[in-house]
Amino acid sequence: MVQQEVLDRVFGCLADATRRQVLVRLGDGPATIGELAEPAGMSLTGMKKHVQLLEDAGLVVTEKVGRSRQCRLGEAPLDDAMAWINFYQRLWVRRLDGLDAYLTLRRGTKEQD
Repeated sequence: MVQQEVLDRVFGCLADATRRQVLVRLGDGPATIGELAEPAGMSLTGMKKHVQLLEDAGLVVTEKVGRSRQCRLGEAPLDDAMAWINFYQRLWVRRLDGLDAYLTLRRGTKEQD
């Protein structure tokens, strides 16, 4: 199973609408912190804090380019999150299928009485 700490950071970042918007924007390509802050109506300092959390979770990679900080999407942590989601999705589907089979069998038994 994936490291719980990594998942906590990833899901913590995804829980915030501003950080999700940053990830959506970076899906279109790299952007500076200023370019990310403008549509959010946020100060550079505020956006820098969001970007730092995203970077700590590995969702965003930044590099200094001249006087600005360029941001782009990271890769691995979303793979870990998807693996976790897929594992539990399969588990829940199996359990619900079992419940459905039980209820169907039980309903058939009642109809025979």
